[in-house]
Amino acid sequence: MARRAAERAAPQGEGADGVPEQGGDDDEGGLPPLRGAYGGALRARLDALHELVGLSRTRVEAEALAEAGRVLDEAAARQRLSARHTVVAIAGATGSGKSTLFNALAGVPVSETGLRRPTTAAPLALSWSEGAAGLLDRLGIPGRLRRRPLAGGAADADLQGLVLVDLPDHDSAVTAHRDQVDRLLGLVDAVIWVVDPEKYADAALHERYLQPLAGHAEVTFVVLNQIDRLGTEAADLVLDDLRRLLDEDGVALGEHGEPGATVLSLSALTGEGVPELRELLGRFVQERTAPERRLSADVDAAAARLKPVYVADGRPGLGERAREDFADRLAVAVGAQAAGEAAERVWRRGAIRACGTPWLRLYRWYERVRAHGSTDPRLNAPVEEELTARQRVEQAVRIVSDEASRGLPGPWAQAVREAALRGADGLPEALDELTVTMGDPAARPPRPAWWPAAVLAQVVMTFLQIFGALWLVGQIVGVVEPLLWPPVLIMVAGIVGGPLVEWACATAVRGPARRYGQDAERRLREAAAACGRARVLDPIAAELMRYREVREQYVTASGATRVVSRVAGGGRFGGTRLGPARSGAARVR
Repeated sequence: MARRAAERAAPQGEGADGVPEQGGDDDEGGLPPLRGAYGGALRARLDALHELVGLSRTRVEAEALAEAGRVLDEAAARQRLSARHTVVAIAGATGSGKSTLFNALAGVPVSETGLRRPTTAAPLALSWSEGAAGLLDRLGIPGRLRRRPLAGGAADADLQGLVLVDLPDHDSAVTAHRDQVDRLLGLVDAVIWVVDPEKYADAALHERYLQPLAGHAEVTFVVLNQIDRLGTEAADLVLDDLRRLLDEDGVALGEHGEPGATVLSLSALTGEGVPELRELLGRFVQERTAPERRLSADVDAAAARLKPVYVADGRPGLGERAREDFADRLAVAVGAQAAGEAAERVWRRGAIRACGTPWLRLYRWYERVRAHGSTDPRLNAPVEEELTARQRVEQAVRIVSDEASRGLPGPWAQAVREAALRGADGLPEALDELTVTMGDPAARPPRPAWWPAAVLAQVVMTFLQIFGALWLVGQIVGVVEPLLWPPVLIMVAGIVGGPLVEWACATAVRGPARRYGQDAERRLREAAAACGRARVLDPIAAELMRYREVREQYVTASGATRVVSRVAGGGRFGGTRLGPARSGAARVR
């Protein structure tokens, strides 16, 4: 550590030999600020995640949003604290030598080492500069466990701003130790995993920590310790096998300048490789981007967990065809087609009745009277009590809700279905009221202007029949001079002319009657469609719009382009030998 750091601590009663630190957050020690923290792409991603959680609270279970809420809380908490410090934890299994490495980096034996297991019972913090008290309070490390390193001259100048934390063993038999490790790993900016040649393939390490934290490779160091126990060739083989295991865990390796985890080997006991690690840590700390990268990885992890909640299969929504089908089903439910056909029949029947011959009208009247008094069940079919078929309406709503929710994630599909069901409640009654309000188009068919002329023609035809018949009767009784052909011709003209007039009227009314029926069907169909749109389709569209909004926020939160410089070992600094993966020790179970 640079001598000036120790000198700054001296006025507060602290020496350079590892006594507790008392510095506060008000003195940042002249360190450069955290470059670009919570700005640019990360700021946009955090804002999008915040908006995403806000829009989803009433649609998505709190359990699913818990991780995203935790990330937002941690981001806010980290931003309020020192932006000039980088908190790096040293984690490892029992006997891996992490405390020895901690002391080697400190330049003074501040962490207890020994054969007793576990040796580290509580986290110990080592701060190379002042102003980290708030961060350590957040980690829950008491003042008696906070230390300062020995002044190491210019070599420690690059570590200014580093806060190194020695964690308990992650495989400790004491449950409280493991709980502390899990808690602190969620709060630090970066982590150095210390493994040894015997337990580097331990399943507890890979399955419990490295695999779940694979997305945090950019803030991860993996150190193979105790290489003094191996020969050069054996150390290379173990290091290559460690890389293979990390690759299987999904941890990206920082090879050839690519962003990823830094992997290197050293011996904390003999000091071999420790200067290289100090150099890597120095460059890592001086970039001041570890909190940003850690937070970005946390956002990635939260977004990955939320993917089933926000990513749909295909393109859900209501197409024009689905809307038309829904309108068609409602039209069937209110009987729009039947009402149009009835209106057409009534108009045609009225025209034929008005323009028909008196004798045919008399016959039809007789038939109606006879049918009215008949007990034939086919002629006395019961009339439906409801104007609309409730089951058809419910089926139409169910089909359109299923169509709109197809492919949506579970919570949003459920929200769409619930919106449709709320709209369907009372829809049959509303359609019934609509039908009553519009009235029966068959009850008031219009009368064409030519009907009076047709009626007059029919009256003339009837008069000719009566006149001819009376003329013949007069000839028979001798009142009129016998002359057969004239009255017969007049009578035949009336008899034939009447049906001809009726046929002409029926032909002339066919087109207007069809148009009248179609217009009645269209008006009833449009009214039913408008009612269904207001009660069902609009609420469904609102839910789909909300889903599209949160989907856009999710895309921003999970897929924003980030320009983050990466400090990688080996490929970037040339301090780590990166070779091809080779088969080595089997993973310990």
